[in-house]
Formats: sequence, C-alpha cells, structure tokens
Amino acid sequence: MTTTSERVPDSLLRQAAQRVSQSVFDGSRLRVVLLVDVYDGAQQQFLEAYEQLCNQVASVPGHVSDQLCQSIENPSQWLITSEWESAPPFLTWVNSEEHVHMVEPLHSCVRDTRSLRFHIVRETGGPAADTASGERRLQTSPRIGDGLIRHALTFTVKPGSEATVARILSGYTSPDPRVDDTTRLCRTSLFMHGNRVVRAIEVRGDLLAALRHVARQPEVRAVEEAINPYLEQDRDLDDPESARVFFTRAALPAVHHVTAGQENDDAVRHALYYPAREGAGLRLAELLARQDEAAADAPGAPVLRSTIFQRDDIVVRLVDLRRGLDPDLVLGLADPAQAAELAALLDAEAHGAAGAAVSRMELVTDRQAPEA
Repeated sequence: MTTTSERVPDSLLRQAAQRVSQSVFDGSRLRVVLLVDVYDGAQQQFLEAYEQLCNQVASVPGHVSDQLCQSIENPSQWLITSEWESAPPFLTWVNSEEHVHMVEPLHSCVRDTRSLRFHIVRETGGPAADTASGERRLQTSPRIGDGLIRHALTFTVKPGSEATVARILSGYTSPDPRVDDTTRLCRTSLFMHGNRVVRAIEVRGDLLAALRHVARQPEVRAVEEAINPYLEQDRDLDDPESARVFFTRAALPAVHHVTAGQENDDAVRHALYYPAREGAGLRLAELLARQDEAAADAPGAPVLRSTIFQRDDIVVRLVDLRRGLDPDLVLGLADPAQAAELAALLDAEAHGAAGAAVSRMELVTDRQAPEA
C-alpha cells in the first residue's frame, strides 16, 4: 500500500506511462563502476591482481581508460571505474569466457562486488581522450523508464531430461515478492526451447538485492537442487565459487527494451530464441532492436512491450503481444533486406531451419506477483 508521503505525483505517473525505450545501441560512451569489498589483509594481493588484469584489459577493443580508487575511510573498500567507447564492446568482453578466466585471480581476495553501467549524458572539465573514431559521443537526452529492471538467466539441460526439468521448474512455490522496503519481485517468466532454459525476471528496485533474496528462499533452493542432476554444466550450490561461475555464465542481460506506451493487461507473452553465428550475437540483437522500435511506433502497435536479452551468441526476445495475434506473422521481418540479414546472422544448424524468422520457445510458467 502506498502512503500519502510515498504517493507518486500524477505528473510522474503520466511520464512513466509514455513510450519507454532503453537500449545499449545508441552509440553513447559508457562508464562502468565496480564497487569492491576486499578481505581484510588482502589489499596488496588485490592490487597486484588488478594490475595484471589492467594490463590485459588495456588491449580490449573499445576500452578507453580505467581508474582504481581506495576508500579513505575503509581500506577494504575499493572503486574501479572504466570508460568505453560504447556499451557493445564492453558487453562483448564482460560476457566472454576470456573475462571469466581473466578475473579469476581476484576471487580469493574479494568478499563482494557490485557492477554498475552508465551511458554518459553530460561532462565538464578539460578535454578527454578521443575515441577511435575521433568523436566524443554523449547520450543526447535522459531516458524515461517504467520503473522495472529486467534480467534473465539461461542454461542447458541434458538431452532427454527436458520434460522432467519442465515439470520441476513449473511446480515451485513462488517466493515472497517483497524483498525490502524499496525492492519487489514483479514477474517471473520461464521458457524452454529444446534443452535450453530461459528464466526472465522483472524487478522493481534493486536487482542484486532481489537475486540474493530469491537465492535464499528454501522453495527456490529446493528447485535448484532438484534440477542439478540434469544440468549440462555441473555446479555445487554449497561451493560459492562453483555457484558464482555457473551464474556468471548463465547471466543473460537485457540490451534493449521498448514499451509502446499503452497499458494493456490482456497481453500475451511470447519468447523467441535466436542462436547467432559465432561473434554475431550483438549485431543480431541490434537488428531486432531496430525492428521493435519501428513496431512500437506503428499505429495500434501490436507489440506492447519487447525486451531483447543477449549474451555471446545467444539472443532471446521476450514480447507482449495483443491477444489473438499470431506471433509468427507479427514478429517476422517484413523488410526483405532485414530478413536476409537476420538469416545470415543466425546459426542455421543450432536454429533448426536455415532462414527461419522465428523460433518460438515453449512457455513453462509465467507468474506475476499481486500488487502491493
């Protein structure tokens, strides 16, 4: 329940109901902030590991600069900031196996980390180093959000176990949606395509707090333990390092979201899976993002909301359509040139049919938390 002191002004509610577009593809420069909590006594070890990592990151395409800072109040608290020409090269690196192995030396001396990513909107002070293109690209205007943070996880299960895994994943008891005074779980949608599982969540508030809240719930832990024998990538949830590596590889960040600006509680949710050719995942996601932007601008937009998730060569598109519409017709690329480019970017063998425009995932469960 919202108290008088917490009531959101009508002007802000109207603003939130407008068309929403959030994307990593606008070309703006990116600032990444990493908050690090180092074990007491491990500061020198951390510094040496960082210097080794810093030398490796310097050669990553799109990287501009980085800075390491230590708290003047608490020597265990450190801050790493880095600047990138734009979000796509950073995401390509941070979601790669190369990055997973590159940061391994930090794990033994770090208690906790928190990563934040920002497009640069304005800046003051002296001139900074130009990007490779000679431009200093800033985000042109502030984005208007809808108050929700979207994130997904994806992993594969052993072939032949799909029906068993679907039954386990659909039968869990939903955890308490309230995380704390400012964070709430809003929706969890789970899909499968063959032996690939995709679990998308929507959170209002702090995503990291919500993920930790869910992981601590006994009903969720029981489901995770139950599917362990069927996973293609082994994990031990009692081993923090094993769990960390698994969920790092499973993370499927949202790279684009658009809302048509129309409230509709009668929407039907679909998920589409696009396995890309090696190295083509971001390009494929950008192509779909452009289509979704155009669809949201169309009169009587059939696509009410769309979120594109991407990691490496895995692209998943979560869409809410007006009820009664055929997603195969609505979501196919009408422009022949775009359709041809999409077909060229797809991994035909993994996709199942060369040139196919849509690979629909099967809905396992879709749960929305009741309004507070």
